[in-house]
Amino acid sequence: MASPFVVFLLMFAVPCSAIGVWPQPRYMSWPVHWATSLSPSFTITSPRHPYLSPAVARYLQLIKTEAYYPLTDLTVNLTNGPPLQALIVTVKDLAAPLSHGVNESYSLSIPTSSDKATLSAETAWGAMRGLETFSQLIWGKPSRVAAGVEVSDWPIYAYRGIMLDTSRNFYEVEDILRTIGAMSANKLNVFHWHITDAQSFPIVLPSEPDLAAKGSYGSGMQYSPANISRIVEYGLQHGVRILPEIDAPAHTGSWAGAHPEIVTCANMFWSPSGSAPLAAEPGTGHLNPLNPKTYQVVNNVVDDVTKMFPDPFYHGGADEINPGCWETDPLIQAYLAKNGTLSQLLEMFINSTLSYILSHNRTAVYWEDVLLGANVKVEASLLPPEHVILQTWNNGPNNTKKLVSSGYRTIVSSSDFYYLDCGHGDFIGNDSQYDQPPFTDQGNGGSWCGPFKTWQIIYNHDIAYNLTEEESKLVLGGEVALWSEQADPQVLDARIWPRASALAEALWSGNKDETGKKRYAQATDRLIEWRNRMVRRGIRAEPIQPLWCIKNPGMCNL
Repeated sequence: MASPFVVFLLMFAVPCSAIGVWPQPRYMSWPVHWATSLSPSFTITSPRHPYLSPAVARYLQLIKTEAYYPLTDLTVNLTNGPPLQALIVTVKDLAAPLSHGVNESYSLSIPTSSDKATLSAETAWGAMRGLETFSQLIWGKPSRVAAGVEVSDWPIYAYRGIMLDTSRNFYEVEDILRTIGAMSANKLNVFHWHITDAQSFPIVLPSEPDLAAKGSYGSGMQYSPANISRIVEYGLQHGVRILPEIDAPAHTGSWAGAHPEIVTCANMFWSPSGSAPLAAEPGTGHLNPLNPKTYQVVNNVVDDVTKMFPDPFYHGGADEINPGCWETDPLIQAYLAKNGTLSQLLEMFINSTLSYILSHNRTAVYWEDVLLGANVKVEASLLPPEHVILQTWNNGPNNTKKLVSSGYRTIVSSSDFYYLDCGHGDFIGNDSQYDQPPFTDQGNGGSWCGPFKTWQIIYNHDIAYNLTEEESKLVLGGEVALWSEQADPQVLDARIWPRASALAEALWSGNKDETGKKRYAQATDRLIEWRNRMVRRGIRAEPIQPLWCIKNPGMCNL
């Protein structure tokens, strides 16, 4: 029966996106399509909290100014009840820190017969997720809000991230902040910052200032401690953790400007004729595990980075050890001549640096190579699963299976599904292999991880594929990755969005409906609408269909 407060019906055109929240909530009920007006004096009340309070102010401003006009219409009933005057936010645990596994659940109720809506959450971080959902249920000018709505929501996976590489090309602080803000809107919660690599060392560290002074692209392309503090604080205000990665011992050519004595094969041509490459790509250099000075520098780096970034995870890299680079060093040559091995060198490095990371009360994250490398890897006994998380990027679900079956908590960022840089060719110059006659197989146009990873590929991937129930519990979540050999601020938004939105929904509420069927077909129109709203919010997300398709429902389907 309709609410007695609804004394007449006004047919009012509103968007599908008014109920098509992205990511789709776990449970959302809107049995009768009522809408009510939003009072011009609408307020949000919530407990005082150092990060929730700024979020409340931000969302209140957004709600009052966004005036989103959707692409499609849905006929709903506009109630004659009171305008919505307030959203009352309650939080059970205001002390819960933003860390892995924090409770992000919330419940939202927007009645038809009251001038107040309620949002309840276990933590401030769950309240932020609920505020985003509420903001997507509002449209138009004057503003309307869906009424008679009940939402109960929580994520499937605790880790839902984006990795951005700021070493190959530099990104301004504002670019990073914009990305974090868009992540929060998509209910993504980890910004994995791949800060340094062989090409540049842009972070200014108080204990090792020369690393940036001599290893960055220049004084205007560095992140100062003040910059870092601003980014970390912004992340907290948006419910997004900032996970720093300082890659080592490979990918460290940029360290050689400050400390040439600890870097092997620095500034050498990466692929000498007649011998194996010295690096995975141009930009050579590995830290030397046999030089005691290496550990002094690394320890200084860990000290500074853990002070700058409060997150309980520290990403140590440890990917793509290239034997040829280490073998150029006379000290290492002598070590190998005495029956030492390259894997023992890596074990030496990990054994020394891991213990130091752990001494800072951090959990270490490494790329899978440290355990699964084809030529150089360490024994599992040096990587205690209670202190180490491994991140997979190769060999699809097969490597995920290898890691979790070995007892490791795992983050999935498989290049087969989640690499956003794939499909744009190669950046190596003077490469004649692509000067081929017509009808020749061009090998994905030079992209080693081609083809381009579409939003459907990302959305449809199940990161727990072929895992047992116990193994699945070790999968913390996943992240899409934007490596920046061919990306910079000019293409940042379009390379990430809305493909990262596809990841966001798959990891938050899943990619299947209640019957177990993949829901990418019905997700298409919602994603188009969400992409349109993101663009209105200042995110230059790329389109996924011609506008004609959503204006003509069903006409672009198979």
